[in-house]
Amino acid sequence: LFLATAAVIDGFSNNSPSFIVNKNIHESKTSSSLFMTVEENTNQKNIKVGVIGCGRIGLVHLEAITKAPNVTPVIISNPTVSKAEAAASQYGVSKFSSEAMDVITDPEVDAVWICSPSSFHAEQIKACAANGKHVFCEKPIATDLSETVEAINACNEAGVKLMIGLQRRFDQNFVRVRSAIEGSEVGEPIMIKLCSRDPSPPPFEYVKGGGGIFADMAVHDLDMTRFLAGQDPIDILAIGSCHIDKSIEVLDGSEKFDTASCLVRYPNGVQAMVDVCRQSSYGYDQRAEVLGTKGMIATDNVYPNTAKIFKNDFTGNADMPYDFFLSRYNEAYVTETIAFCKSLVNDTPVPCTGEDGLVALIMAIAADKSAEENRWVSFQEIVQSVYCSSPTECELLSQSELFPEGFRPATDAADLLVESKEKSSEEEEDSVMGRFKKLFSS
Repeated sequence: LFLATAAVIDGFSNNSPSFIVNKNIHESKTSSSLFMTVEENTNQKNIKVGVIGCGRIGLVHLEAITKAPNVTPVIISNPTVSKAEAAASQYGVSKFSSEAMDVITDPEVDAVWICSPSSFHAEQIKACAANGKHVFCEKPIATDLSETVEAINACNEAGVKLMIGLQRRFDQNFVRVRSAIEGSEVGEPIMIKLCSRDPSPPPFEYVKGGGGIFADMAVHDLDMTRFLAGQDPIDILAIGSCHIDKSIEVLDGSEKFDTASCLVRYPNGVQAMVDVCRQSSYGYDQRAEVLGTKGMIATDNVYPNTAKIFKNDFTGNADMPYDFFLSRYNEAYVTETIAFCKSLVNDTPVPCTGEDGLVALIMAIAADKSAEENRWVSFQEIVQSVYCSSPTECELLSQSELFPEGFRPATDAADLLVESKEKSSEEEEDSVMGRFKKLFSS
């Protein structure tokens, strides 16, 4: 197994010294309004977990972990150790550190939540696999496709669980739309529409090096089209433009776009349309619509309250929709955390797999290529760009001058992945990996 964890952790720690602090914390865990849906069972094993990263997302997950039955956080880390110390005190965690590897190598830890910056995800996932730790990782798995395949395969070879944080799959509004499709309430799907518009554009420094609007922003919506369609996509046509912040027009690729649209083709003629924009003047705009042969189902934005104003010059909601993604999706973040806790305690498959994260990235990369080359791009074409000399040693062919000797391009994503040693043979047929054997075969 190829690992470069030392260099990665050094970069993540900002050269701060490595140390672990044990605390004898006797105060009770902080109170919360979070509702835990997991039923406690005294016969279930207790899972001990660690959290890497004490930023906004890390604290959201830590809050949910502390409420999960049979799951106990035992160590957290953050390169600015004062943040780790503060979080440890707030949530009753006995150990904190400045180093991510202290979490990964802790002998008490069964599973690790990776909430660090995206550039550290792949190597930290590999390090967790090498140390036999189950992994929850915020998207993306990695910043490029070859590293993504390596990280997933590292977990599959080690037989550890890997769940990816695509939190919209756990939002009650989108879940209701999917249940309507699965229950044939609107008939067979014909057309899927999604929009994602942020309240205000991010700063230039965030956009530069962020991977572009498709990988950074539209990836959630592209994944949601697959989640709702219940099938794997065939190809994509994407365009982009800049309307809000003209300063980003000097950037490369889709980083110069603040507005984009995608048309995704699914089997049986099902069409999916996605539009994204870095700014809306009326709050955080996140809606979905599915037209079926028997009807339509659609979601509205989420508001902080249901109050409405009725006047001679205005009728409508008293307040704007939520204007921040953590407010809009707080419940979804909690629900996905609880879902992973349940899979750990009950030793069941995770509901959002590494393979799901891989396909989401493939869709985003294809969208980027489509916008750049002004053409339809098949997802199979993106899969074929990866060459692996071993399951955990992969490269993009565009970065190689010559084709490797004996190279045979993969035709679907399953060809890039090894079977997880965690699965039993009985599970294989109905597993995500089994479904992936048909991925992009059209």
